[in-house]
Amino acid sequence: MSARLPLLLRGLRRPGRPPGPPLRPPTPARASGGGGGGCGGGEGLLGQRRLRDAQVGSSRGQGSRAPPVRGSIVREVIQNSKEVLSLLQEKNPTFKPVLAIIQAGDDNMMQEINQNLAEEAGLNITHICLPPDSSEDEIIDEILKINEDTRVHGLALQISESSFSNKVLNALKPEKDVDGVTDINLGRLVRGDAHECYVSPVARAVIELLEKSGVNLDGKKILIIGAHGSLEAALQCLFQRRGSMTMTSQWKTPHLQSKLLESDIVVLGSPKPEEIPLSWIQPGTTVLNCSHDFLSGKLGCGSLGVHFNGLIAEDDVSLLAAALRIQNMVSSGRRWLREQQHARWRLHCLKLQPLSPVPSDLEISRAQTPKAVDVLAKEIGLLADEIEIYGKSKAKVRLSLLERLKDQADGKYVLVAGITPTPLGEGKSTVTVGLVQALTAHLNINSFACLRQPSQGPTFGVKGGAAGGGYAQVIPMEEFNLHLTGDIHAITAANNLLAAAIDTRILHENTQTDKALYNRLVPSVNGVREFSSIQLARLKKLGINKTDPSALTEEEVSKFARLNIDPSTITWQRVLDTNDRFLRKMTIGQAPTEKGYSRQAQFDIAVASEIMAVLALTDSLADMKERLGRMVVASDKDGQPVTAEDLGTPVFVHAGPFANIAHGNSSVLADKIALKLVGQEGFVVTEAGFGADIGMEKFFNIKCRASGLVPNAVVLVATVRALKMHGGGPSVTAGVPLKREYTEENIQLVADGCCNLQKQIQIAQLFGVPVIVALNVFKTDTRAEIDLVCELAKRAGAFDAVPCYHWSIGGKGTVELARAVREAASKGSRFRFLYDVQLPIVEKIRTIAQAVYGAKDIELSPEAQSKIDRYTQQGFGNLPICMAKTHLSLSHQPDKKGVPRDFILPISDVRASIGAGFIYPLVGTMSTMPGLPTRPCFYDIDLDTETEQVKGLF
Repeated sequence: MSARLPLLLRGLRRPGRPPGPPLRPPTPARASGGGGGGCGGGEGLLGQRRLRDAQVGSSRGQGSRAPPVRGSIVREVIQNSKEVLSLLQEKNPTFKPVLAIIQAGDDNMMQEINQNLAEEAGLNITHICLPPDSSEDEIIDEILKINEDTRVHGLALQISESSFSNKVLNALKPEKDVDGVTDINLGRLVRGDAHECYVSPVARAVIELLEKSGVNLDGKKILIIGAHGSLEAALQCLFQRRGSMTMTSQWKTPHLQSKLLESDIVVLGSPKPEEIPLSWIQPGTTVLNCSHDFLSGKLGCGSLGVHFNGLIAEDDVSLLAAALRIQNMVSSGRRWLREQQHARWRLHCLKLQPLSPVPSDLEISRAQTPKAVDVLAKEIGLLADEIEIYGKSKAKVRLSLLERLKDQADGKYVLVAGITPTPLGEGKSTVTVGLVQALTAHLNINSFACLRQPSQGPTFGVKGGAAGGGYAQVIPMEEFNLHLTGDIHAITAANNLLAAAIDTRILHENTQTDKALYNRLVPSVNGVREFSSIQLARLKKLGINKTDPSALTEEEVSKFARLNIDPSTITWQRVLDTNDRFLRKMTIGQAPTEKGYSRQAQFDIAVASEIMAVLALTDSLADMKERLGRMVVASDKDGQPVTAEDLGTPVFVHAGPFANIAHGNSSVLADKIALKLVGQEGFVVTEAGFGADIGMEKFFNIKCRASGLVPNAVVLVATVRALKMHGGGPSVTAGVPLKREYTEENIQLVADGCCNLQKQIQIAQLFGVPVIVALNVFKTDTRAEIDLVCELAKRAGAFDAVPCYHWSIGGKGTVELARAVREAASKGSRFRFLYDVQLPIVEKIRTIAQAVYGAKDIELSPEAQSKIDRYTQQGFGNLPICMAKTHLSLSHQPDKKGVPRDFILPISDVRASIGAGFIYPLVGTMSTMPGLPTRPCFYDIDLDTETEQVKGLF
């Protein structure tokens, strides 16, 4: 075997294929004495090995028995690994396991062996080479890096025996420990759970070679000499499992000679000292050399040569061990793939003990201790490096998750919408949370809720929060509602930075010559003058194919430097996430430093920013960057669009757009991540703002177009309170006690008001998606009222209608809703869009007005018609429509309840969100900056200076 080792290596190497590159550049190893190679090659050592093998081979007698296995076992193991890997790759074409080997030293023979065996099996291998004198901490640092590298599925150590401390070995992740050296893998082996752990390839090689050589281990006396740690433990365990009587000893142990004489099989765990004579070992004894020094590439001293008829050479053990490590690697990859596939979460739900009467939302939130977010992440299948933790109860999820789970089938996709609400809201968020509680905790289905981030507008204005309510809410609710978990402020900063850039650019262009402007835009830095990547993009857009700033002509310099923005066409507004009616119109540029440049402008609420829409509709960082760059902020004096990338592109990252002003849905990325995490049998429940005529319509026509995701079902939230309002009940005003019509049974009002529920069901049916009505039950609702709503909903075409009690008892109160959703989602969706985006802008607006709102026709203001003509001329006519309309009525008039008919829908203005990808008509008197009521919610919100907690939030 030894003499044929180089030939075997050449045979295993794939012709014409160089070794694959390492995942990161290896640290150069120090050169060994005598011109030996570093980490890169092993010819010097292989040459030494060939010379010694030839000497050993010439001394063998005719009577010596050569092992019958040799390369055939190695070939069999590698071929088996290759076949298993091929089967895995049939279902996962992009999957290729990676073995990382951390080597500290200059010995390279095993590196070449590992490389060739890995290539033959079809997996990748990378060596991380450290100097021979690397400290324990330096080795551990490299181990920890590999632990967190999701591209690596196995990790082996090729270091000196003195470096094999418990601290080093147990730094390895057990699931990547393909050499079986960690305490966890050894413990599982000793306990008898070999199928759940990785077993030492060296120990397995010893057993395999003995058994393949025809040695019956049952009853044999085994002596293991000079082995330490994991190798000693693994050998003892494997031999004892086969009925052998096992002894262990060190070389300097008293009575070693007598132990050797009694042994049938001797396993050498370290090189034999020269003072131990060979005569102590009986002729015919089977001897195996698996010393660590040899396996790490060093030549062991005191080779036993051919003095024993039963010799199995050390090369046999080392080469087979390398092949078995490859086999462990394939097993590691198979386990990893299995973990990526749909599996029931190991989720331990928190206990819920509802109280009656139901306490305030804030009291409920504080009575429950949130689970540590890192524990929760692990339970639902997130890897440690896929989350970024913020405190104990919050974390952000990295987008790398989508790449890891790209071959995972999506779960079921459910949208929660609602009927036309009262100003108090009808509980879509709490239904969303309650439904997911029921699916997860009571039906044992992997389920995710995707909600928008609350805006300070409703939090401090009317509603007081958007975390759900009662025993179906997001906790901790203060952090969720007060912006400590989201990115609205980052969106505000990015939006206003762009607004400032627009006005600043106009000012500088008005006060500088072409040459001065160009020199400031493209300055010389340390004698070097070059365009930035954004400026190169602008040059390309202008048709200037030059990259040298000095090569532009005077005409090209002027064309590049001057955006020539027409101030009257600026559509980009400043934003603030607080209701402030006095910022709806204002004048900017009054200070003398602005040199007479002033104009009329306005503020919108932050959640109406196009940047918010971009964030919610993007499906990757690259897509987001492109969308942000193409946002149109104005037109130039020739009527051509000016985009954000003409000024410079702000980038940040989450989402919470309003549904009456913006498109009203949580982010595409959140939904996509959740759909992968729940697996094929799981559910993702996402919420659309306000009524189905607004949030749901935009979810289907805008968000589903952008994401490519197809919904399986719609949950339509209704309340008896809202239905009574639509049936002719008195007005409902935030902060004013409800009239008795809403607190006492009134069957007639409910029956009359169900017209709005029936209309919203019909709207959902326009898109071909099954509808389940969730009746959010209040304590004043009677059984007769509840039964009537459910019956009328089913007659109107709902798949089912279910009363829900999640607010008072949590997920237990929505189990029937969860079952109905599961059944409806299993029936399949015949989803379709409402309109073809290629229709003219006016026709798309008319389609929504007539088919969804029930309008007779639309009426465009001259300004709206002018904007439509401009956007069409600029090439933006093929975008979907995002109507900005009151949420309090199907029409444009908030006081028109029920189902208004035969009205003309006025379009007062039209804006374009080109980066987000939609046209944005304003209906009637709709404002993009809400105002505060007479008595806002913040009157009741305060900070308790004793407990340091927020009070009065909800």
